[in-house]
Amino acid sequence: MTEAVEYDVVVLGGGPAGENVVDRTRAAGLSTAVVEGELLGGECSYWACVPSKALLRPALARADARRVPGLAGAVAGPLDAAAVFAHRDYWTGSWKDDGQVDWLESVGAHVYRGHGRLYGVRKVAVTSPEGEHHVLSARHAVVVATGTRAVIPDVPGLADARPWTSREATSAQAAPGRLLIVGGSVVAAEMATAWQALGSQVTLLVRGSGLLPRMEPFAGELVADALREAGAVVRTGVAVESVVRDGPTGPVTVVLEGGERVEGDELLVATGRSPHTEDIGLDTVGLTPGGWIAVDDSCRVPGIDWLYAVGDVNHRALLTHQGKYQARIAGAVIAARAEGGVPLDTGPWGAHAATADTEALPQAVFTDPEAASVGLTLAEAERAGHRVRAVDYDLGKVSGAGLYADGYRGRARMVVDLDREILLGVTFVGPGAAELLHAATIAVAGQVPIDRLWHAVPAFPTISEVWLRLLEAHRG
Repeated sequence: MTEAVEYDVVVLGGGPAGENVVDRTRAAGLSTAVVEGELLGGECSYWACVPSKALLRPALARADARRVPGLAGAVAGPLDAAAVFAHRDYWTGSWKDDGQVDWLESVGAHVYRGHGRLYGVRKVAVTSPEGEHHVLSARHAVVVATGTRAVIPDVPGLADARPWTSREATSAQAAPGRLLIVGGSVVAAEMATAWQALGSQVTLLVRGSGLLPRMEPFAGELVADALREAGAVVRTGVAVESVVRDGPTGPVTVVLEGGERVEGDELLVATGRSPHTEDIGLDTVGLTPGGWIAVDDSCRVPGIDWLYAVGDVNHRALLTHQGKYQARIAGAVIAARAEGGVPLDTGPWGAHAATADTEALPQAVFTDPEAASVGLTLAEAERAGHRVRAVDYDLGKVSGAGLYADGYRGRARMVVDLDREILLGVTFVGPGAAELLHAATIAVAGQVPIDRLWHAVPAFPTISEVWLRLLEAHRG
């Protein structure tokens, strides 16, 4: 190895979480290097959030337009798939990261291309694609932000069938005639929505009892109903026994438990994520290669005062916006500790604690209808021992929803802590519902008393008037 190059902070992984650490540490005047073996900008920018929403937006806009009198007939035809793919390619930079490189260099970060591994205490070894070797040394902190990768279950024949993961599902240049999707997760539901709209015949094979299992049950039910109405097949309570593919590009057959065979042209597996940590040198600092990296609320690894982990890799909240939030918290902690003499505010909701990961976690699912939630579900709140009440309201009864779309179908729920009279969680399902989420997030994160929410008057006629209806229902 060559002589170490010293920086204040070294970030291993250049996705959204890693980039946000760089932004915060550079803003604090700390020299920072970032190591990335793929595209700077990470999974979210090229194979997840951004391309999936570019594929979904035309599908959702068309669905909304078809519910508007005077407009429905104008959008009766199919989507222009080529235009949709071109728009998706634009938003991914055609899978080139020049813009991300320019931004990192503009803030004074040093970019190292290649595979990075922890190399003992406060050191990262980098091997470039050309075989060059560098050792980076950190005065204050090393931050692991290497993210996750899609899990391919150990099912006979599955790996050999060359299934799609989320990467292929968001980057494909043509709609398969028949797309089989195994899983009931956000990825499964969103990609079923997108590819059914783009012309594929979609069949969802879900092991569990429904879609979107981490949300209120009615969210998955409404999304499944809409997918069926759009022409997709949604089957729950089925398990895959084996997979067979006919030649390199032939049809793929999924064999279910009991022997039933389901055939498609492509197979998307959306059954979970695993940490991208199997070869990043965790063993050199006493951690387990291939495992999740546990951290405290400041995103620091317990027992290793210089090592932090942010984003999906720490398994706190596998969402891009939460990874970026953790990065802002970790960056503030690193800067305060580097300055010295600055007391850390690590109590709940403190400047150096990622409290929202557990208390006010927001998520939006861009299906038709959209599903959005923050905080605890009713079941989660009850399991945690809270004395709670669920207050539900039919979103379609709100004037703003009826004006938004004929036949608007949706539902809203707030989970009320009866002892403190605050909200522990809120869920909305319906067309356009994702844009309702931030108001709910503020209410939950701010622990706003329900009596004060009564004075937050929603404008008429908006879908947000559901807040008034929920509060009225709670008051009785």
